[in-house]
Order: sequence, then C-alpha cells, then structure tokens
Amino acid sequence: MADTPLRIVAAIPFAPEFPKLVESVDPGIELITEPSLLRPNRHVSHDPDSPRFARTGEEQRAYEKMVEQGDILYGIPDQNPELLAKTVRANPDLRWVHTKAAGGGATVRAAGLTETELDRVAFTTSAGVHAGPLAEFAIFGLLAGAKNLRRLQNLQQQRVWAPHWAMGQLRDHTVLILGLGGIGKETARLAHAFGARVLGVKRRPEPVPYVDSVHGVDELGDIAGQVDAVVVTLPGTRYTTNLVDGPLLAAMKPGVVIVNVGRGTVIDEPALIDALRREHVGFACLDVTATEPLPADSPLWNMSRVLISSHTAAEDPAEDSRIAELFAENLGRFLRRDPMRNLVDRKHFY
Repeated sequence: MADTPLRIVAAIPFAPEFPKLVESVDPGIELITEPSLLRPNRHVSHDPDSPRFARTGEEQRAYEKMVEQGDILYGIPDQNPELLAKTVRANPDLRWVHTKAAGGGATVRAAGLTETELDRVAFTTSAGVHAGPLAEFAIFGLLAGAKNLRRLQNLQQQRVWAPHWAMGQLRDHTVLILGLGGIGKETARLAHAFGARVLGVKRRPEPVPYVDSVHGVDELGDIAGQVDAVVVTLPGTRYTTNLVDGPLLAAMKPGVVIVNVGRGTVIDEPALIDALRREHVGFACLDVTATEPLPADSPLWNMSRVLISSHTAAEDPAEDSRIAELFAENLGRFLRRDPMRNLVDRKHFY
C-alpha cells in the first residue's frame, strides 16, 4: 500500500480549484473522476431549461466501477443510500467518504451499513458550509412572518393601496431555535442583531453566544408558550422525527411563525397543516418538507400563509468552493491521523 498512491474518487461535481487544493495537501495523491458521468449540482439540474440528466446503462456501469476504485470518496454516489452501501461493500480499500450535504448522516444511516463497515469507513459531512445561507434564509422567514409578506403580495397584485397596519418587529419577538449547530448558532447571531430575545434547544444544554437561554429537549413544553417564532435547524434522525408535534404547536402563542431549514421530518406535517388551518400558526416558511419533492396534492401548496422554497435555501454560487476547502483541510487531518471535522455520529447519524 505504501508504494501505491492514495486515490480520491470524485463522485460529484467539484469546484475548479479542487484538484489544486488536493495537490497542495499531497502532490502524490491520484484524483480519479469523469465529469461526463457526474450528476449535475442541484442548482444546475433543477434549471427548467436544462436537459434532464440520465446515464445510459453502459454509463451507469462505468460510473459505479469508477466510484469503487478509491481509498477516499468525495461525495455519496448519486446521493443514493443503496449505491453507497454497494460501493462500500465492493471496495475493501475505502477508508473515508465525504458527503456534500450538511445532513449527509441521514443517507449514511439509510445505507444500513454494518458496525464492521462503519468501523472501516469514516464519514464526514459539510456541516458549517451552509450555515450562512440557511441562517439568512431563516431570518428572511422570520421577517416574512413578522411583516406579513403574503398580505403585502396580495395587496400589490390587487393594486390596493391599503390602510396602514402595525407590522411585527423582530426586536419585540422571542425566537426559539431548535438545534444549535453551525446553522442554529449563526441564526442566533443574526436574530440577536435584530434585537430578538433568543431561546435555544440542544441535547446537552450549555451556554451559546447570542442565545439568551439554552434548554434541553425535555423543557420544550415548558418554554413553548413564550415564543413568537420557531426556527428548526435540526437534522432528520429517529430522535428528532415529529419533535414539533400537535401538542407542542398548541402550546405555542397564537399566530406563531414556523421556519424550517433543518429537515422536514422534524415537524409533524399533518399537525402543522391543521394548526395553519385553525390560524394558530400564523405563517410557515418551509425550505424542507417531510416528503420531497412535496406531493402535488399536499395542502401546503395552496395555503396563503405558507412559503415553500423547495429545499434550495442552501444553494450558493460559492458552495462548491467552500466544500472543497473543508475537504482539503480534512484531507490533511486524515493523512496526519488527526481527528477530522464533522465526523458523522454513529448513534444519531448527524
């Protein structure tokens, strides 16, 4: 193995500077990829004017053969848990997989890998890379709810110069942030800058900058009645599924604003729909939903107090560059046998 160069296989598109970043860490590393076989990034492939990406059977076989060659895999093949499991089992040399998504642990969990396979292969995520864009979007959702964006849009479309009304002010609001990882911390910083009172919830309560008080999950019911708005940043795990359920929503202030930039499964969607219909929830800004794409028959599509962004809030022109820089840093750590950043928790898978 010592005489064989370390091989990195790029299973996803990468920033133009990615090869140079890898070379700067170790010039002897072999980078393996074939751009024509890589599924385009979401912000490219979701362009309605772009042709739909599809591989021929021969191209699919070539892609799967390629991703089975590396010691390190950059990206989960096709973001597919079954293909990830197949790749891990077909390649005994594989030692590390870096996932593009901050919540890549959910895909690792869905792959159903054995303890032996998880012992052999380390998994890291891009957590932190998306914190800025998602926190900005969370603030947008809070402002949209406070300023009644839908009412403004409707009045403009109807060409109505309406009588004045009092708009909500974030400085008068108590904002609850569920999850105080990178996204939650940045959301707290921005909400604090607007003058909001910020409450936070995390598994192990401890002081966090810009958060006025931090609580455990078991305290949610006790503090729910204080909040004017909730921002969900939590990953989707078996521990977070339906954490925001009917009773918790009912305990919140009437007219509460709900923003979700975490995972859709954290919110009990039927309970949210019911609370919106009863106007107990005043506005919901959802970048994510329990099922994606959101089914065409979901009531959420036609609700006037709902804004849906189709899981696109994290998309950023500089995203690939930031992920490449994070990967290069972790590559150096991997080679030095130092602890890597953003290792997937094998119990909670985030």
